[in-house]
Amino acid sequence: MDPDRKAGPGAPAARGCRPRRHWGWRRGRVLAGLAAVAAWLLVFPRAVPDAPGRPGSLLETFLPWLGLAVPLLLVPALVRRSLTALVALALPIAGWLGRFGGALPPPGAAPYDLTVVQHNVSDENPDPAGTARALMAAGPQLVALEELTPAALPAYRAQFAARYPHHAVHGTVGLWSAYPLRDVRPLDIAPAGFGADWQRALRATAVTPHGEVAVLVAHLPSVRLGAAAGFGSGPRDESAALLGGAIAAEEREALILLGDLNATVDDRGLAPVASRLRPPPPSFALSWPAAFPLARIDQVMTRSADVTRLWTLPATGSDHLPVGAHIRL
Repeated sequence: MDPDRKAGPGAPAARGCRPRRHWGWRRGRVLAGLAAVAAWLLVFPRAVPDAPGRPGSLLETFLPWLGLAVPLLLVPALVRRSLTALVALALPIAGWLGRFGGALPPPGAAPYDLTVVQHNVSDENPDPAGTARALMAAGPQLVALEELTPAALPAYRAQFAARYPHHAVHGTVGLWSAYPLRDVRPLDIAPAGFGADWQRALRATAVTPHGEVAVLVAHLPSVRLGAAAGFGSGPRDESAALLGGAIAAEEREALILLGDLNATVDDRGLAPVASRLRPPPPSFALSWPAAFPLARIDQVMTRSADVTRLWTLPATGSDHLPVGAHIRL
């Protein structure tokens, strides 16, 4: 056969040549289904039951990262040239933007009365003095610390003394203030079975130029993630319920909660606390772990006051990043 002669309409395609696949609607239905599931989880995370292993709390802790489903599904959708999958990807995009889109625009200037800093300084911090100086660089009037140790406490007291003449320490938590503190007392948020030496919450009244405000500092128990137990948040959830009760019983209306709550504001385990307070504005100020932040478990929340801006400070010697906030009373 003459090699230059073109094959007829019914002739088979030349070996090694594949017909070009066109975009179609019938392919990629599984990808479209996965996109719909991702969108459903973003919009209705509480529909996932908190069965043994706490899968619901685990999902809510890392909920923003569910947006990665979009690029992960986009690649096979393009490879398969599936119009169905591409259209379905609009669902998780819309769900993610509806929940987290408010954190995307750069924060504008907003009036505020106080600057506060919250930091789990780590009981293994090799440089407490340097950590204290780093926190003061943000210019806060209130500084809350967790995981204070007897060995590190003198360094924090020495560094903070000139700028924060008023402070209170209870167990492993502390509050330093540029304003006078009164009515200081410990809060009992220890879960059942925890020893008397587990002291991780306090309450004080800060007498500010803008009025008196109750300030609570708390460090809830850590969660444990394992193959057998799943998302082990039982002690944290019990402690959160006790903290929520203390907030409900607080007579002073204006209140600021600062602490390492070992929970994001979306985690249903924090509901006893979050339901009684105003959450901060949407922000990707993720605080843990410091090397590659995945979640913000260090919180600044208020009652009869507003957090107008929330951000993270540069890393210190801790495994958490410090969190700064502007508050309007």
